[in-house]
Amino acid sequence: MRGKNHCVFLAKLINTENDTHRMDMVDISSKSSILRISRARGTIVLKSTTIDAIKNGEIRKGDVLTTARVAGLLAVKDTHRIIPHCHPIPLESVSFEFNIHGNRIDVECEVKAHYKTGVEMEALVGVNVALLTIWDMVKYLEKDENGQYPMTQIKDIEVVEKIKEAGK
Repeated sequence: MRGKNHCVFLAKLINTENDTHRMDMVDISSKSSILRISRARGTIVLKSTTIDAIKNGEIRKGDVLTTARVAGLLAVKDTHRIIPHCHPIPLESVSFEFNIHGNRIDVECEVKAHYKTGVEMEALVGVNVALLTIWDMVKYLEKDENGQYPMTQIKDIEVVEKIKEAGK
C-alpha cells in the first residue's frame, strides 16, 4: 500500500472506535525526563572472502562500515517514523562499534537521551539498519551460483543493556 490509499488505511486504523485496533500513543506527560541509555547488539555472518574484501576496501559500493554507521545513525533518528508507537526523542548521543571476528561482524549501537521514555527501540533500529546496510553492500559477493545466500545470516539481535537513571 502506497500513497493516498496507504494514508487512508492508516487514518482508518488510527481513528477506529474498536479498542482491539486502537493506535493511541502511550501518554508519558506525567513522567519526568531522566537519563536513558540503551545498548543493542547484532551479528552478520559472511563468507571469509567477503570479510577480506571489506578489510581491504575492495567493496564496489564503497566503505562498508562507514556507510553502515551513517545508515544506522539516520535510522536511529527516524525510529519514531517507522515504529508507530515510538515517541520522537531528543537524542543526545548515538554511537556504533563494529568488530570483525573471523567470518562475522558484530555491531553494537548505544543511544543516550534525557527523556520520559526509553531508547531501546532506537538502539535496536540502529543495529538492524547497520546490519542490513552491510548485507546490501556485499550481497553481490555473498550470492551463490543460483543467486541465493547460503551463508549470509543476520542473527543474535538483542538489547544488552538498559539504563534508567533514578528519578529526581
